[in-house]
Amino acid sequence: MAKYVFAFRNDPNQTASSADEEAWGAWFGQIGGSIVDFGNRVGPTSMVGGGTSTDALSGYVVVSAESLGAAAELAQGCPGLKSGGRVEVGEVVQM
Repeated sequence: MAKYVFAFRNDPNQTASSADEEAWGAWFGQIGGSIVDFGNRVGPTSMVGGGTSTDALSGYVVVSAESLGAAAELAQGCPGLKSGGRVEVGEVVQM
């Protein structure tokens, strides 16, 4: 199985409520068997280079899945999606 990064992106001014925190805990419980690195939250960010975005990197986790499609399916349950966030899913490439 390959490893995939879930890069969580949200409004940088958004603060999680206690209900949001509970939803994240429940989701991590659901996908826990797939998680290989619980990652971290990310604090203030700075964008370098071109492009525009209204959201910022807010955290990441690494999962194991059979394919990019299977990893994306796992990401569909992310609680951040309900509040306008996004999850970028990418395969970890070993060098």
